[in-house]
Amino acid sequence: MTLLDIKGLKVYYYLPDAVVRAVDKVDLSISDGEILGIVGESGSGKSTLGLSIVKLVPPPGRIVEGEILFERVNLVKLPEKEMSKIRGKKISMVFQDPLTSLDPLMRIGDQLVETIVTHQNLSEEESRKMAKKYLEMVGIPGDRLRDYPHQFSGGMRQRAMIAMAIATSPRLVIADEPTTALDVIVQAQIMKLFSKLREELGISFIIITHDISIVMEVADKIGVMYGGHLVEYGSVEELYEEPLHPYTKELLRAVPNIEVKDVELRYIPGDPPDLSNPPPGCRFHPRCPHAMDICKEEIPDKRFRNEHMVRCHLYG
Repeated sequence: MTLLDIKGLKVYYYLPDAVVRAVDKVDLSISDGEILGIVGESGSGKSTLGLSIVKLVPPPGRIVEGEILFERVNLVKLPEKEMSKIRGKKISMVFQDPLTSLDPLMRIGDQLVETIVTHQNLSEEESRKMAKKYLEMVGIPGDRLRDYPHQFSGGMRQRAMIAMAIATSPRLVIADEPTTALDVIVQAQIMKLFSKLREELGISFIIITHDISIVMEVADKIGVMYGGHLVEYGSVEELYEEPLHPYTKELLRAVPNIEVKDVELRYIPGDPPDLSNPPPGCRFHPRCPHAMDICKEEIPDKRFRNEHMVRCHLYG
């Protein structure tokens, strides 16, 4: 069953002298119990996409066009009073930097209890028992409830944020760059935690990251964003075995392979586009090794190979 269905979404930032087209006509969906990875370089629009789902796009940004259907309700048209009943309760978000998201003056347990009390009709005593349960569920001993955020490591703070996100029994959790600034061991642990919580609680996850290799370990589907466009979308197996878009291929080639000796590190030449003045045609064409004349003139339509979508002129 489809849980979230995004259709023709446009999110622009209106600056005094420019309009930044951060998300430009994006379509995607996620089903119950699925893990969807959204990948792309910095400035591709993936974080804005995540914020738009919970209607937290900061000014001067706003949703210009499109639908965000959650449980068949269009969130775009929902008044803030109604949206506040969904945000945090049915859709939770794990933000990029847990150190700035957690209140440094409040104990971890108190912050968890506050989250539970806000969204569930429970006493403080019952909420504290639940707080301990969810903290232990993400791999932190229950007796650490009395600790402050500065007493936790980076990985533990991220786990605490995940505990807060799942403590309201949401149907969807959006994790924005959940492994940033963590070492590779902790990154793998956080990804395994998402997979475990999906299996135990049936929660759907959208994991936003610049690292395509780490999200491929746990995701069912991958959406690749470039220059505000969703340029490829399909199952992990399809993208790994037969990536279609040149940008996806370059992202995968840039992943280091520790099993191969003396391998040359690859990178994608050039810079991401300025979304206040994007190039005409396909936004990847200035960096694309396969660019043709039509790529410089026309934005490619969506092409499908079964359910595997790509926006590229290479596919007629």
